[in-house]
Amino acid sequence: MSPNDYVKFMTQQIVSYIDKPKEMRKETRLQRKTERTPFVNHWFGVIPYGFQLFFKKSKSKKKRVTK
Repeated sequence: MSPNDYVKFMTQQIVSYIDKPKEMRKETRLQRKTERTPFVNHWFGVIPYGFQLFFKKSKSKKKRVTK
């Protein structure tokens, strides 16, 4: 890809972003933010999530036993 093509592409993206109404830009930003995976899962995979579930279950079992 030549630098000219890259500049053309970036210019098109910027112009299309600026042309959108402010409300629509905020809406798309919020939508992307809600669809994002949690930080821990994104960087460290499923293993921390598994530990988290395990400890939550063990805490809830302990509470049931003590009641």
